[in-house]
Amino acid sequence: MNTSSPNGILCFTNCLLLQEDGTFRKKDLWVDQVTGRILDPQDTFFVRTERPGEVIDLQGSILSPGLIDIQINGAYGFDFSSQDHDDEAYMEGLKMVSSKIVETGVTSLMPTVVTQDKALYPKALQRLHPLPSRTSASLLGWHAEGPFLEMSKRGAHSPSWLATAPEGLRTFEAMYGTSNLASDPEWRNARADTDAVGGRIITLAPEVEGVMGAVEELAGKGIVVSIGHSTAISAVAVEAAKRGATLITHLFNAMPQLHHRDPAIIGLLGAPAYLNRPPAIEASSASPSSASKGQFKRPFYSIIADGVHLHPYSVKMAYSTFPEGCILITDALHILDPHLKDGVHEWHHGKRLFKEGDKLYVDGTTTLAGTCVPLDKCVRNLASFTEISLGEALKCASFNPAKCLNIEGRKGTLRPGADADLVVLDNDGVPQSTWIKGKRVWTRSV
Repeated sequence: MNTSSPNGILCFTNCLLLQEDGTFRKKDLWVDQVTGRILDPQDTFFVRTERPGEVIDLQGSILSPGLIDIQINGAYGFDFSSQDHDDEAYMEGLKMVSSKIVETGVTSLMPTVVTQDKALYPKALQRLHPLPSRTSASLLGWHAEGPFLEMSKRGAHSPSWLATAPEGLRTFEAMYGTSNLASDPEWRNARADTDAVGGRIITLAPEVEGVMGAVEELAGKGIVVSIGHSTAISAVAVEAAKRGATLITHLFNAMPQLHHRDPAIIGLLGAPAYLNRPPAIEASSASPSSASKGQFKRPFYSIIADGVHLHPYSVKMAYSTFPEGCILITDALHILDPHLKDGVHEWHHGKRLFKEGDKLYVDGTTTLAGTCVPLDKCVRNLASFTEISLGEALKCASFNPAKCLNIEGRKGTLRPGADADLVVLDNDGVPQSTWIKGKRVWTRSV
């Protein structure tokens, strides 16, 4: 399926290029299929005196950076948290998901590991270093959702494995493995492929014993600290943001609901850009020291726009309050597969799932059991729910997640020098073809 230009330079023409502000611009895009990067046409033509060896007319279609999913638990039957596989089998599962998920327009993903036995974390996260690919979606690293979560907001996370952090960062290192929490450059270069870019996310509840004291140190190592599965009051949430938390995990879900006297975590979206005075925090709610560690900036927030987990009005309210911070995620289970039919499907521990359209239930109950809606549909839903343009919605699944991970120079953008991970969409936002490092890896069947 891979296609190559005779001289390695490919030009997409007659297309609408997604800009970083969510607008479209009718302009050509040049790609170097040898390096897999986007080219500067002026430099290539006038300095290198080269022109494209192949031109592809997209006939007015949208050309967007590939979509990025920073919270996905599995897909196509493979569960990223499963430890029942040896290293080789686990890697084959990762590669299988990466090769198939491009049909949804996703070109980069961050496998998410849910709360599990303490003994399993070091190996589980070690398996998930950044892994670039020239034929499938890139793996960006890992997202550890737990185990430092609030018991009452644990959701489907096992209560017996939830943990506190009495020794702050040292507890986190003992849980995840010291090497997995190394400083960002050291961790990213742990594998031979220095072309890899990526990141790490830890979803935590800052009010849990000892957790707040570790936030600043985790952030200092380049880890994206995300507030989630938490009962934090507004003051505690603000303090976590001041100490370096830059993301909120699946807004509205597994957190206190909006209250006019204390909007809690959700209230961060409407807080002033900078809060000059440190909040008053009870010692029992945060670290022993309540001194503010820095300036407050509103964090990014991830949102599940599957039409099931959140009412469209809630989605619109959040986006309207802080559009620059919106990041679309699937939070999908292993059952994610656009071709999967409705009915009963096997899950784990003897449980089964019942799929009905976009809804997943624990079989025999009315309990929602996660999501199976692909990211491209979440993009279309966001545009519909909020009455924004398709371009603005695409930004929330490309540039915004890349910026949150501090990799917006390489992913989620059409800047010269960025990876040529692209998705061609029709005017309704349905993927028509996906390109990895400038080469086509998937085309929609007629």
